[in-house]
Order: sequence, then structure tokens, then C-alpha cells
Amino acid sequence: MSGSLYHVLTARQFDRAELDALFAASGDMERIVREGGSTRFSNKILTTLFFEASTRTRLSFEAAMHRLGGRVIGTENAAQFSSAIKGETLEDTIRIVSGYSDLVVMRHTEIGAAQLAATVATVPVINAGDGAGEHPTQALLDLYSIQKELGRIDDIRIAMIGDLANGRTVHSLSYMLANYKNVHIEYVAPDNVRIPVEVKRYLVEHGVSFEESTDLRKAAAEADVVYQTRIQKERFLSLEEYEKASGKYVIDASLLDVMRPDAIILHPLPRAGEIETRVDRDPRAAYFRQAQNGLYLRMALIEKCLTS
Repeated sequence: MSGSLYHVLTARQFDRAELDALFAASGDMERIVREGGSTRFSNKILTTLFFEASTRTRLSFEAAMHRLGGRVIGTENAAQFSSAIKGETLEDTIRIVSGYSDLVVMRHTEIGAAQLAATVATVPVINAGDGAGEHPTQALLDLYSIQKELGRIDDIRIAMIGDLANGRTVHSLSYMLANYKNVHIEYVAPDNVRIPVEVKRYLVEHGVSFEESTDLRKAAAEADVVYQTRIQKERFLSLEEYEKASGKYVIDASLLDVMRPDAIILHPLPRAGEIETRVDRDPRAAYFRQAQNGLYLRMALIEKCLTS
């Protein structure tokens, strides 16, 4: 927090009561969308400031603001099409943008950039991804999707698969799951992209059960939620390190055979071969429904940021 502003910077800032309220509000937003949207924030402007590529996150925030009656300004490639290319500091950019809008949604290449932005912003800042650090709004929509699909978030086993070292969505989701009871996480990853020590330390401190594994079939057979992630080529320092991790864990038809009939498959998207397209036809494949939920959740989040 900074002053009286409500910033969204980390998954660790949320408690159970706040999550429950956000998910209830997200359900209300689904109804609002079905009814044609709202004009509540017709006098508000949202800035999307993206220094890193995005499709779902940027467009869902922009659509969310439009559905709420607001307006949007911004850039999809701030690293190239903003004064950052001229050497302007992030702090100065945020000071300027704060004067143009009522809310800033920012994605940046550097861990901690959102926290830095919040120290100088005069409007709320939402972290839409900071390098390999966190992606708290993705974790929010992931949990909302789990609740909608399974009817609960307590008492679940979740297998998180793929690039767990650089996967900011996995980090944020792990932190946020600490708010729930009897959750067990199984991390399945190649050796060079295992879950970071600081995430495991947080889970230990908060009494969350977890284990690390290399056996995808066993993890998938036991899981209520199979959370697949992309091996992020852009995060690796060398092609050799990327190739050590790429293609090791793929969800295909044979894996569906060992999964529980009431389990679900999630993916923050985009995918790059780690879920075969044939899997899309299976009712347990919930990742496109998950992406749609991002619109409703981000509408609820915008409402909270602009009214808190």
C-alpha cells in the first residue's frame, strides 16, 4: 500500500476474506457482462503500460475497463514506444502517466518494478507481471477458475508443471494458495527450472504441504488440478539451458487416461506445445474458460482499485 491507494503488487498481500469478496464480485461482473455492461466508470481512464509482450492480460484489462464504461490509453510495447527508449526512468514515466489516468496496469521485465512504480504513483498500480517475479492477477483468476470448476479451493491437490523457476504465475499461485486449508502442491519440473527456494520457504512458513517430483504421470493421476506452464525460452541465458527443459512434460491423450474424471487442466497461456491440441476437446480442459474468467476477475479488481 502507498497512502490510501489500493495497489495490487503481490499475491502475498491478499487474505482469505479479500479473496472471497473478489470472487463474489467477479460473479457479479459475469452478470453485468451478460446484461451489456455498465457505465459506472464512464469518467475514469485506465492506462496499460506494457514493457513486455502480452495478449490475454492486456486485452482483458482493456476489455474489463470498457465493460465498466471507462476509457483506456496506453501502449503495448512501452520499451520501444515510450520515452523509456530515450532513457527516461520508470519513476518519471509513472509520475507522468499518473497525471493522465485513474489507474495504471503495468507489465515490466524487471522483478520489483511494480513495487517501485507504486512508491511514486498518485493513482493505483496493478502489477500485470514483473519479469520472472510475480503475476498476482493471474493467480486471482486461477483461483476463481478452480472455485468455479471444482466448487472449492480448500482440500485440493494441485500439480504445477513446467518452468517453475521463471514461471511468475506459479510463484503467485503458490503464495495465494497459502490462504486455503489442506492444500497439497506437487511441483514437477526439469532440474534446471525447479521452484525457487524463496517460494518453498514461504510455503513452509505458512504450513502448506508440497513436494517436488519428476514423475508427471503420478502427479497427474493424483491431482484435482493439473496446472501446466510453458517453458519460457525468453527467460533463458542460453539455448543449451532452454533445450534441457523444453519438451520434457507434455499433456497428451495418454495422460488424460490416468487423470481423475473430475480433475481439471489449467494453463495461464500462451502454450507452446506442452498441451496437445487434441486435449482441448476433453471437458477437463478448462484453460480457455480460465482465460475468459480473467475478464470478470479483472473487472472486479478494477472496481476495487477505483473505489477503495
